[in-house]
Formats: sequence, C-alpha cells, structure tokens
Amino acid sequence: MSASYTELTFVGCILFLPFLYESSQRFRYYLKFFLYYSITILHSILLIPVFCFRPKNVQNLLIASYFCKRISKIIGLNWILQGKEQLEKDQACIIVSNHQSSIDILGMFDIWRIMGKCTVISKREVLFYSGPFGLAAWLCGLIFIPRMQSDKAKSIMNNAVENIKRDKIKLWVFPEGTRRNEGKIHPFKKGAFHMAISNQLPILPLVYSRYYFLDKEVKRFDHGQVIIHVLPQVETKGLTINDIDTLMEKVNRDMSEKFAEISKEVTSCNV
Repeated sequence: MSASYTELTFVGCILFLPFLYESSQRFRYYLKFFLYYSITILHSILLIPVFCFRPKNVQNLLIASYFCKRISKIIGLNWILQGKEQLEKDQACIIVSNHQSSIDILGMFDIWRIMGKCTVISKREVLFYSGPFGLAAWLCGLIFIPRMQSDKAKSIMNNAVENIKRDKIKLWVFPEGTRRNEGKIHPFKKGAFHMAISNQLPILPLVYSRYYFLDKEVKRFDHGQVIIHVLPQVETKGLTINDIDTLMEKVNRDMSEKFAEISKEVTSCNV
C-alpha cells in the first residue's frame, strides 16, 4: 500500500511539473539553469575519458560542442550567426566578445564547428576548480590564468600565444572581465589588446545581442533568440603599445553600435 501511495505521489508530481513550468516564472528560471548546468556536467563526466587520449588539445572542444549545443534546444534558445565568413578563416586571431551571462558558452558551443580551432581564456579560480567541468575544460586546452598573480599570468599567456600563432588557433577573450546583462557593452580591460599588438595578431570583434529574455533580478528566463554578429577583423600590424587605448576605444565603439543595432533587430522580431 505504501509503495502504491509513493508511486501515485511521484506520478502526481510529474504531472504537476508542466503546470508549474508554465505558471511560475521563478520555477522556470531555476529549472532552465539546473538543466543547463547538470547536462553540461554530465557530458563532462562522460567525455573526460575521451579527452584523456589527447589532453590539452583544443580539438576536444569540437567534440564537446557537438554534444553540448543540444542544451540550447532543451532550454529554448536559438542562435543566429551573422558574419560567418569571418570565423571560417584559418588563422590565429584574438576574438573579443561581450559577456552577459554564463549562457554565452552555449552560443560558443553553437558556432564552435565554424570557428574550428579555438580556445578561451578563463580565470582559474572561477572555472578550473568547478568539478568535472573544470577538468574537462583543462583537457580541452582552455587557458587558465590566476587572478591575483600577474607575473604568472603573463608567463602563461606568453607561452599560450606562441602555441596559438604556430597552430593557427583563435583565442576567445571577454575583455569586459565581468558578465553583466545590463543592455550595454562596458569598458574593456587592456589585456587582450596588449596581447594582440605585442604579437601583431588581428582582433575579431564578436557581439551577442541583448538577452531580453533573461533577467536575474526578477528570476525570468523565457524562450529567446540571440543574434551573434562577427564584425570584420581589425588589423594590428604596425601598431605599438602606445596605440592600445585608441584601438580599444575603436573596438568598443564599433561593438557597442552593432550591439544596439542587433538588439533592436532581435527584440522587434520577438515582441
């Protein structure tokens, strides 16, 4: 009798979930992030043995993206890529992108097969110690930088850039530093631009449209559409360290203008 009661309770809860999903904005918000993180961690656990066959190889990210890009469909996100031809170039470059949420990673997964060889700079304290996902990321060749050890960070970056130039790998950087979904692109830190000029690598600006469907404050996470626009690359050949501020301001201005344009486009189509 108790087993039967337990089963009925379980079935009742399952049947109640669709109603709760549709009626509760907060429940929908937490459920989507739970699915996002839990499926990502599950894939990490399953793929770690595969990645061990070629540790710290950025090509492992192509395998990860093949599995993880399906998460977007599960939680109701659709990514639209503009400027695909810029990403298809077989070259070493610095991709600079705005940073609004952890779901930026899902957009990266969606376009990784187009980028080909690409890796990402991440703060060691944030990602490296995040369990199976951190280990999987390390095996995929992500570059982890200690937040409070600037000399060590510079050494790691110098070694990484040599590999990037040799193997024609794209390096993805979030120059705002902190993710903020506030409807604008914030001032950039100099690291990515210093790296690009010092190594005479082109900068490839990439802009996500605003996440109009996501609001952390009111716990809202609806279905949504995101435009990912890749601007023409910005050359750094002939530039010196004295040109960093000018270069940084130009890229920020161009990205901000495109952000406003594509955000208006995507919201007008989804009102």
